[in-house]
Amino acid sequence: MGDRPEPAGAPDAGLDAVMAERRQLINLAYRLLGSLAEAEDAVQETYARWYALSDEQRQAVEVPGAWLTKVAGRICLDVLGSARARRERYVGEWIPEPLPGRGITGDPADRVTLDESVSMAFLVVLESMTPAERVAFILHDVFCHSFAEVAEIVGRTPAACRKLASSARARVRASRASAAPAGEHAALVREFKQAWESKDIQALIALLDPAVTAVADGGGRISTVVRPVEGAEQVARYAVEIAGWIPGLAILERTVNGLPGLVAQSNGVTVTVMAFHVADGRIARIWGVRNPDKLRSWTVAPPP
Repeated sequence: MGDRPEPAGAPDAGLDAVMAERRQLINLAYRLLGSLAEAEDAVQETYARWYALSDEQRQAVEVPGAWLTKVAGRICLDVLGSARARRERYVGEWIPEPLPGRGITGDPADRVTLDESVSMAFLVVLESMTPAERVAFILHDVFCHSFAEVAEIVGRTPAACRKLASSARARVRASRASAAPAGEHAALVREFKQAWESKDIQALIALLDPAVTAVADGGGRISTVVRPVEGAEQVARYAVEIAGWIPGLAILERTVNGLPGLVAQSNGVTVTVMAFHVADGRIARIWGVRNPDKLRSWTVAPPP
């Protein structure tokens, strides 16, 4: 997966231009699907369809990048529709696949631009949308496509797509309104790490919003709670309890989807990646990904 597709009978002229779209398509598909693995599959399928065209059909495409984006968008829309059914059968909570910063084997950060549109809080809001809302919003508001272009992908009128994006935008705006500045976010995550390492429950409680929610994703592969843990004391005690489960525990400060987060390693192997949402001077949300299928990009720890 991720290998350069073999052009079946395609002329060399224009090949570089077509392949240059790959990074943009990965960026689009990851934001639409919340999974780097699924994004790469969707982009691979997009290129497979491009090379399934005859030479004459490819030469008739005036703007290959627009064609590729349209096809990738439709593939992602189909995947989102089937994903809703799959996630209903998922064991426990489903959290988007976390992305590391630079320095990891395979360099996911070289393929996906790490900005606020890939923060875990942003992706979790996207998960609450219908597939059509998500596609309309991402294509228009993040990638600046016109509603006429979005309509061709979603299969609705431009006016309907405008309404979809507007509804999605309101949800995103509400989530962004409470987000803390980057410096405050980083400081609280660091303090959380120190309190967690020392197993200081009271220090942890002081850092957490009284109504904090912690969500863990083990996918049925790893032992973890299958429902959100709510409340500062409950979350603090759960964090300390987790520390006792993991042999050879090391807690590292790392970039997670473009923001400061934490990585828990057991004897050098990444077993949990944690992302945080900070608001009003406290940690309000914690997402802990433990499903090993979602941690493949974290096999080698980056330098601090």
